Amino acid sequence: MQRQFDDLLLGSIELFCLAAELGGFTAAATAAGVTPAAVSRSIARLEERLGVRLFVRTTRQIRLTDPGRRYFDQCRQALSQLVEAEREATGEQSSPSGLLRISMPTPFGHYRVLPLVAEYRERYPQVQVETHLSNRNVDFADEGFDLAIRGRAPSDSTLIARKLEDAEIVTVATPGYLKRAGTPKHPDDLATHQCIQFELASNGRNLVWEFQDGDQRLEVVTQGGVRLSGDFLGGSTLARNGAGLFQIYRFVVEQDLREGRLVEVLKDFGGVTRPFILLYPHSRHMSSRVRSFVDFLVEKLRK
Repeated sequence: MQRQFDDLLLGSIELFCLAAELGGFTAAATAAGVTPAAVSRSIARLEERLGVRLFVRTTRQIRLTDPGRRYFDQCRQALSQLVEAEREATGEQSSPSGLLRISMPTPFGHYRVLPLVAEYRERYPQVQVETHLSNRNVDFADEGFDLAIRGRAPSDSTLIARKLEDAEIVTVATPGYLKRAGTPKHPDDLATHQCIQFELASNGRNLVWEFQDGDQRLEVVTQGGVRLSGDFLGGSTLARNGAGLFQIYRFVVEQDLREGRLVEVLKDFGGVTRPFILLYPHSRHMSSRVRSFVDFLVEKLRK
């Protein structure tokens, strides 16, 4: 078989894929440990070889051309197959091992991830799983986490983001509270109700409640005599005990709703969702334990 690619060309293809994934030459250079000029030269080398432009460059951003998108899709698949072939050859793929550290918000941790940990460890018994439940954003480099789950896409372009779920939010209260205070029919009615407040760790402000009115998204600032911070699940505990209305993810209270401990209100203005996103540092040499957990979590949650 005649050789078609030298080491320089393969390196250029890797840098091209990094730039396409991360949306910039500087981000690709940081992830690869090279200079932005080296990335630029590699892209130019590929464009000269192919005879097409791979990126449209502006002063603020780059984006793939149509030929660049097609080339990227094929190259990404080919590089992924090479990595998998290497893992199979070394036996790494069959036996992930070591410590896996993951940070996640309390609701998603309790109701989505923690129930799956035992099954994951049955599949990969040599991996030790350490979980950190908090709404605080972690620093991967300083705190040594392999993965994090958060409610918004990162501003850090060196992180890969994969959406796990668009979680529906609902507004709930106990039958007893609604009997005392009445049932709101419109979001404006919340002004006369006790709405349990949750303080955001990021800015110290109370969480704004959200509703959907046709094509319009409504944001409502509520008021109430009870306020909590830190653990979002505390709001559902307060609501179950009659402290007032609370807006929370449906997956947290679905059993309470089925069994009548809580009642959903303002259904005509429901349907709002918030994303949960899996984040991990970009690496050309992702460990098998990280890859195994990412694939496992995506497989389970998409079911």
